[in-house]
Amino acid sequence: MESELKDLNSKPPKSNGNVNTDTIPDHRPLLKSDSVTISSDTIQEMEKKYAAYVRRDVYGTMGLGELTVKEKLLLGFALVTLLPIRLILAMTLLLLYYFICRVCTLFYSPNRDDEQEDYAHLGGWRRRVIVFCGRRLSRVLFFVFGFYSITDSSHNHNPASEKEDKQQPGEIERPGVIISNHVSYLDILYHMSSSFPSFVAKKSVSKLPFVGLISKCLGCVYVQRESKSSDSKGVSAVVTERIQEAHQNKSAPLMMLFPEGTTTNGDFLLPFKTGGFLAQAPVQPVILKYPYQRFSPAWDTISGVRHLIFLLCQFVNYMEVTQLPVYYPSQQEKDDPKLYANNVRRLMASEGNLVLSDIGLAEKRIYHAALNGLLSQC
Repeated sequence: MESELKDLNSKPPKSNGNVNTDTIPDHRPLLKSDSVTISSDTIQEMEKKYAAYVRRDVYGTMGLGELTVKEKLLLGFALVTLLPIRLILAMTLLLLYYFICRVCTLFYSPNRDDEQEDYAHLGGWRRRVIVFCGRRLSRVLFFVFGFYSITDSSHNHNPASEKEDKQQPGEIERPGVIISNHVSYLDILYHMSSSFPSFVAKKSVSKLPFVGLISKCLGCVYVQRESKSSDSKGVSAVVTERIQEAHQNKSAPLMMLFPEGTTTNGDFLLPFKTGGFLAQAPVQPVILKYPYQRFSPAWDTISGVRHLIFLLCQFVNYMEVTQLPVYYPSQQEKDDPKLYANNVRRLMASEGNLVLSDIGLAEKRIYHAALNGLLSQC
C-alpha cells in the first residue's frame, strides 16, 4: 500500500495549507536510467553510499545476479511446483475474505468523513467477524508464502522510562499508533495478522476489485493525489484524529504507520517523518526483520513481479518481530514532534541493532536509476 516502487503517478502531489506532506507517501515512479547522468562511480562505491538499499542475497543486484547451477535447479523446480500452488491458494484466500467482508457489510454504507470512507467503525458481530477472519486468514496467507513460524519477542525493559523527564502513567494507556520499520510489502500482511490496524493508502486502492472493500474494512486513510478543496482537512489531520481516537477509545482501530516512507534492506533505519507523532499520543514501536539464506524478502532494489516470483519459489521464509514497550512521550516531546520521532527512532535502532542512515527516498531513486543505467550497459 505504501510502496514507492509502483508506477502510480509521474506528477508530485500538490500541496496546500491543510496537508502535512510528512504523512503522505511519495508514489512517484523511480527514476529511469535515461533520467539521470551516470557518473564514474562503480557499483562498489554506490553500495557504500546507498547501503540501506543494497541487496546481498544470492540473486544479486536488482535480482539479476548470476545464479549457480544448484540455485537454477531449485528455482526451476519451485517454478513448476510451489509457485502455481501458492498463487492458487493465495487467490482463494483473498476471494474468501472478500466474500466475508461483502456479507458483513451487506446493506450498510461505509462511514464517511471528509473524503474518507471505511467500515472500521461497524459494531457488533459484523466488526468482530471482519477482524477475527482478517487476522486469521492473513496468518494463513503468510503460511502459504512460506512463513511457517514467526519469532515474536517483547522487550520489557524500556531505556526511555529511566529518563528523569519521563513520567509513565500509573494506569497503562493504549497507544494510538503502531510505528514500524519498513522492509517489505509483507510488513502489511504481518500487521494485519497481528493487530489488524488501519493504514495510509492511495485513494485508488479503494476502487480496486476485492482489495478495495478489504481496505475499507481495515479503515484505511486514503491519500487523495489530486488537489483538494479548501475545506478539506488533509491527510495529516485525518491521521492525527484517527490516532487520538484510537488512543482514547479501545473499540477504535489502531493506526499503523511506516515513518521511514520507503522500504530498506532491513539492516538500516531511515529518518522518521513526523506525521505519526503530531497527535502527542503514546506509540507502539515494532521492529521487523527477515533473516534469509538464499532470497531476501526485503523490497529494496528489485521489481515487484520478480520479487513476488522469487519469494513464492523459496521453500521457507523467516521473520523476526520485536515489540518494544509502549513509548510514552515527555511534555518536551509532545511539544516537539520532530524530537519525539527522533527519540523513538534511536530507541528502535538500539533495540533492533539497526544502523541509522540519513538517506531517504530521493537517494533511493538515484540509486535505482544508476543501477538500471549500469545494468543496461552490461
